[in-house]
Amino acid sequence: MEHHETLLHAIYYLLAATIAVPLFRRLGLGAILGYLVAGAIIGPYELGLIYQPEATFQFSELGVVLLLFVIGLELNPQQLWKMRLDIGLLGGAQMLLTAFAITALIAVFLDLSWQQGFMIGLALALSSTAFAIPLMEEHKIMGLPVGRKGFSILLLQDLAVIPILLLLATWSPAAAEDTHVPWWIGLCTVTFLLLAGARIFNPLLQVVAKYGSREILTAAGLLIVLSVAYLMQLVGFSMSMGAFLAGILLAQSSFRHQLAADIEPFKGLLLGLFFIAVGMSLNLRLLFAEPLLILALALTLMLVKILVVAVVLRIRQFPIKDGLLVGVMLAQGGEFAFVVMSTAEQSRFLPENISNYVVLVVGISMALTSPLVMLHEFFTRKRTMQEKASEEATHAANSLKALEEPDAHKAEVIIAGFGRFGQIIGRILTASNIPFNALDKNPEHIEFLKNYGVQSYYGDATRIELLEAAGIRDAKVLVVALVNIEASLEVVRLVKTHFPHITLIVRARDRAHAYQLAELGVENPIREIYESSLSAAMRTLTEVGYTEGQSQHAIDIFREHDHSLLHQAIAISKDPKELALLVKQSRKELKDLFSKDVTL
Repeated sequence: MEHHETLLHAIYYLLAATIAVPLFRRLGLGAILGYLVAGAIIGPYELGLIYQPEATFQFSELGVVLLLFVIGLELNPQQLWKMRLDIGLLGGAQMLLTAFAITALIAVFLDLSWQQGFMIGLALALSSTAFAIPLMEEHKIMGLPVGRKGFSILLLQDLAVIPILLLLATWSPAAAEDTHVPWWIGLCTVTFLLLAGARIFNPLLQVVAKYGSREILTAAGLLIVLSVAYLMQLVGFSMSMGAFLAGILLAQSSFRHQLAADIEPFKGLLLGLFFIAVGMSLNLRLLFAEPLLILALALTLMLVKILVVAVVLRIRQFPIKDGLLVGVMLAQGGEFAFVVMSTAEQSRFLPENISNYVVLVVGISMALTSPLVMLHEFFTRKRTMQEKASEEATHAANSLKALEEPDAHKAEVIIAGFGRFGQIIGRILTASNIPFNALDKNPEHIEFLKNYGVQSYYGDATRIELLEAAGIRDAKVLVVALVNIEASLEVVRLVKTHFPHITLIVRARDRAHAYQLAELGVENPIREIYESSLSAAMRTLTEVGYTEGQSQHAIDIFREHDHSLLHQAIAISKDPKELALLVKQSRKELKDLFSKDVTL
């Protein structure tokens, strides 16, 4: 019966995740919030489908463990040593300032001792590694200096869990002194692993890789992670810190990329289960009973943490906008707050009702993190777009002014769009001493090209005044190398109408784009990967045994047939059925041509 119940619970988890996560992603609210809501619905406080979330929570913590292991694989001891000041100063400052601020607020509004207030402050100062790191990776700031500072803060928070629990044991009236491992045993264990761990783990993995299989190598990797995590837990540290240490020890191993790839699926599933378990622990009935109070407390917690992180990073010379972004991502309460509150309640250090409020505030802050990040992005993007529009207007005015100034440089060719495609043409023109003007909409790109003496100007080639200023009336050729298809078509229409004397050479992104260009009267649009594909095909034929002459002959047959097909397709390009019939017929014709003319 118990086996059936476990299977049924697994179905509930999978069903809740399968429904909630795609729905919340579709709404733009993120997967994490979907997991939390799914957990809250199936948990004991709502539908009651899962009535003992504690066991699930303990098992799902392995997701956080594997996340820390993968992060550790990306670092190495040298990098970690370089981060020591950031870990100590930034992380320590964030923890203490946040804890003191929350303690002060508790002293004003609640009748608790300063020890109880400070313990709650320390618990709430912790952020969720499982929330913050995926957010930083999603927004591509983990590799940036400000992202590394945020990670340093998270790392110190993980290190602080053990001192917090030891402090709680000291203050708790029900603490038993003999239940805690002496601190020096933990220190000796960490030292031993740092000195001997890599010498033990790498040979183990080499033997497994030589005589085992990929599945066994994955099993060996999981064995190392879980063993070190469990050992760290035995000596008084957190499992997450043990997993991170295991990752650090294997960071320079030749197996690290394989281990990261193999463990990724386990990490993703268990992290999802972790967030569901967090959702199940939320007492939504308490939220519905006092929604404004709980929401106000959660927002106050997040505001305090955002301001503290922003101030700490500002002291380290980071812009306030970067500090606010990292602060928003670290604003939620952390998963270890559940552990601290549970221990405090069991040891009678905190009343049960206070512990319930703190846990609910942490859970609600987690749920609010993704929407808050989206809100921050919305306002930041809006401001950035306004700044960008202003900068673009300034660049356009300067470019127009520069183009209108008398210059001995008379362009014979104008290149609209100076990316990789346009640059190759420009380099050949420069080598041939043919003057040209290049137009592009990327101001940074333009400034970079000017450093190398390229006559390039910022501007939108769909504007007739910019084309005139660039000298289109005196030019012979306009090369349209724009990436945007609609902009490319607009330029062609404009030039065909106002400057019919200009020869157009136009880049076609794909066959459909080529059809549209041909309808506008562009002769032989340049399909961007067509020639390179033919070159690759010719080399392939040569490598499998064709002579160079036979390979060239096959390519010539294909080129001529494809050119004919393109012109036939233009007339029927808007009729999918006729076009499909033509393509099917052309394949048969091409096969017949090769069977007659290409000999091995």
